Amino acid sequence: MAGEGAFERDRTYLTSRVTADGRDGWPVEPGRYRLVIARACPWANRAAIVRRLMGLEGVLSLGVAGPLHDERSWSFHLDPGGRDPVLGIERLREAFERREPGYPNGVTVPTIVDVPSGQAVTNDFERITLDLGSQWRAHQREGAPDLYPERWRDEIDEVADSVYRDVNDGVYQCGFARGQDAYDEAYARLWGRLDRLEERLRGRRYLVGDRITEADVRLFPTLVRFDAVYHGHFKCNRQKLTELPALWGYARDLFQTPGFGDTIDFAQIKAHYYVVHHAINPTGIVPRGPDPRGWLSPHGREALGGRPFGEGTPPRPPPVSEAVPPLV
Repeated sequence: MAGEGAFERDRTYLTSRVTADGRDGWPVEPGRYRLVIARACPWANRAAIVRRLMGLEGVLSLGVAGPLHDERSWSFHLDPGGRDPVLGIERLREAFERREPGYPNGVTVPTIVDVPSGQAVTNDFERITLDLGSQWRAHQREGAPDLYPERWRDEIDEVADSVYRDVNDGVYQCGFARGQDAYDEAYARLWGRLDRLEERLRGRRYLVGDRITEADVRLFPTLVRFDAVYHGHFKCNRQKLTELPALWGYARDLFQTPGFGDTIDFAQIKAHYYVVHHAINPTGIVPRGPDPRGWLSPHGREALGGRPFGEGTPPRPPPVSEAVPPLV
């Protein structure tokens, strides 16, 4: 049982789906939808990775909200004029209001928006990545990997569920705890799971099977933010990621795999957490470190075998308009 003051995530989402058969009224159509993410957000990072791996850049456009937001929702403050150039809106909330006037729930990324109507279709982050890998198959690039192979689905689901509960959400349970007992419980769950993942990855390159799967896509966004944000800002400070040999090697292996590291902007990640979370960091000071260049150091994980994309191939480099700053 969670201690007093435990953080509870709002999981109320728009659950409509964009599908090949249009069962919810939103059929897959090239050019019709816009995937809105924020480089800062780990939940949105998943969708950005899968879109890259599937090669959907030409059929599903990308809107990028800036790292700063307030109670009115994510905004497009990095775009010219402070508006998304395709949707013409200043804040993502406008797309939710067009779908449901007076929308009462959280406005989150990733969100898929219907461009003709300007309406938010879904912000169900778990379903979005699965659907990009399955419902959009007719428009995927040649060589797109299968991230959710039928023969491993039960294991992928089991691993991904524990990663979500104890790690993805676990760092937030630590950071937003409002009582010592709640924090202590979350901290224990987080590090218990990270210890088990460290053990699991000592003898295998990926979490499930011999290739990258949905489980890896879900763990990576938390690991890549760990030392920069969660270790200090969220008080997850038993060890740094760089002090966990298997997890650090695994994370670097993924970072150096096309589709993963080329979605990461450390400056935006740090700006979001350290500036937006006033209750945790009231000064708004953004730390200079850690030095991100270690992410490019050799990892040696190839010796464990496996094929990153299975029978598939790596994606091409991202479009110039979507490139993230190089590590310096």
